[in-house]
Amino acid sequence: MDTQIYLLILSSKNLQNSDMSETENNAYKWIVLAVFTAVAGVSQMLWLNFAPLISQLMVKYDQSESMISLLILVFPLLYVLFSIPSGSMIDKRGYKYAVGFGSVLMAIGAVLRIYNAHFYVLLIAQIIVAIGQPYVVNGISKLVADWFPKEEHALATGLGTVGMFVGMALGLGVTPALVHGNNITPAMIFFAVISVVSALVFILFTKEQHKDIHLPGEMSGLKEFRLLLKEKDLVLLLILSFLALGYFNGLTTWMEPILALNSFNAESAGLAGAMLILGGIVGSILIPAWSDKVKKRKPFLIGCCVIGLLITYPFLNVTGYSTLLIIGGVLGFFFLPGYALLLTMSEEIAGAEKAGAATSLLMLSGNAGGTIVIIAMQMVKGNQESWWNAILLMLILLVLALFIGSIVGESYDRQPH
Repeated sequence: MDTQIYLLILSSKNLQNSDMSETENNAYKWIVLAVFTAVAGVSQMLWLNFAPLISQLMVKYDQSESMISLLILVFPLLYVLFSIPSGSMIDKRGYKYAVGFGSVLMAIGAVLRIYNAHFYVLLIAQIIVAIGQPYVVNGISKLVADWFPKEEHALATGLGTVGMFVGMALGLGVTPALVHGNNITPAMIFFAVISVVSALVFILFTKEQHKDIHLPGEMSGLKEFRLLLKEKDLVLLLILSFLALGYFNGLTTWMEPILALNSFNAESAGLAGAMLILGGIVGSILIPAWSDKVKKRKPFLIGCCVIGLLITYPFLNVTGYSTLLIIGGVLGFFFLPGYALLLTMSEEIAGAEKAGAATSLLMLSGNAGGTIVIIAMQMVKGNQESWWNAILLMLILLVLALFIGSIVGESYDRQPH
């Protein structure tokens, strides 16, 4: 086994220091995508580790629910702040440098979390991890543009997003099993080891194939982003990202209290959320691959919005447990692949050179939407027991998303300016 690992590492170094044949490229691109997917998945695990532990952590640290929730909320907040700097770094220094930088930051934060006797040490550690996350996640479009032919872009992006969905599921599902009473140290050690290993593997096994897709140094970050914002279709995608991720974050955040009105307990709501993610994993493999095959993006993006609009209300108002799980899986299967399609379309519109900046704008808009919609849903609900106003808000978001999706241009054959 040690010999095999040594030969694999040696092979990787040889590949990175020499020109590869087309056959080697075809094989190695999947290794690059796989190690990126692992690091992206780890970023989601570290984000959601504490979501199932809020009540326990309130007791452990004698802190309010709002303070404990900062362990989770710092991620979307810091994503908004660091999305643009990360996109600029990806386009100028390359995705290997930026993603490697982000993965090292996440590993440092994950190791620091082992020393969790004090709440503020844990919060500082989460802040370090959260700063690293956009440098990792925003690298996907640049990596795909570098290694994969156009007819595989959506599939490769879909596989990358699958890693994020798997990371979410593991962060929510595995963490409680590793916690003993109020002792979270075993869980923190487990995830620290995964974080360090994934960072090392990414740095060892990732190379960039085309240096000509880097932006020249004289292209300032602000100039790059100003040029992108002149692209009408990209601006429409940013609005769509705001609406779609806002809807998804609002749905997953408030799913449990909404379903509770239909007599579903927290465990049932959790399984419905798991089915949503599981459906999204399968859909994010199949639907982007279909999009690549027919060489169209827009019809599939519209389809994601239509299915979401048609079954959101039934999903949140169903009374049968089996039906709840089935509809949740169907909703995830058809709606979540829209994330990969948005990323792919943004890269095709912006071009490979500016893919990092385009992705960062898309993610900034989506995270802003997620934060605002979560708060807005609670506000429109007010003191009522019913969540109808909040559900109506989500449906309005999907109607607007469907409208934007219908007027955005097809990106597959688009030539970047």
